[in-house]
Amino acid sequence: MSVDKVYLPQLKVEHPWLKEDCYSAVLQCVPINLNKAYTNFFEGRAKFPRFKSKHHKQSIQYPQNVKVVGDCLEVPKIGVIKAVFHRPIEGKLKTVTISKTPTDKYFASILLEVEGDASQSLGDKILGIDLGLKDFAIVDNGSEIHKHSNPKHLKRHEKNLARKQKKFARKIKGSNSRNKYRKLVAKVHERVSNSRY
Repeated sequence: MSVDKVYLPQLKVEHPWLKEDCYSAVLQCVPINLNKAYTNFFEGRAKFPRFKSKHHKQSIQYPQNVKVVGDCLEVPKIGVIKAVFHRPIEGKLKTVTISKTPTDKYFASILLEVEGDASQSLGDKILGIDLGLKDFAIVDNGSEIHKHSNPKHLKRHEKNLARKQKKFARKIKGSNSRNKYRKLVAKVHERVSNSRY
């Protein structure tokens, strides 16, 4: 199956907002990514591509023309956005993927091209790590063994999650109340996910 970029001009005529609100390079990325997804599926490297629901994580890819201006990101068709950078931006900016979480938070993943030698010496030590269920990890460095207990992050939030999911299930589809509880359930899942890192 091939999804071709030749359909984009026709789609822009049918849906004028694509021409007005969307940056052209972003639209060109969509068929490229879809082609990759189908190729990976038919060659046995991945599962069948799934439809992206508007209620879950959303992402948009900018392959060019995004600039870092001080502590802001300048994005085509959007403008200057204030950002918090977790590390210095060094090198040539290649691709920026902006994603929105179910709790309405925005993150930018920045791909950089950096010049220099990428190979680094890791030393001559051998480290053995055994991941399990009872113990989170058993680390053996050859001379001593360290056990790290399983923190069971989900178990701590189970009651809270069950209570919120029960209330969410009772809400009428499409209502503001249901949308509010969808975000509350997503926040609990996000808290569990964040505590794993």
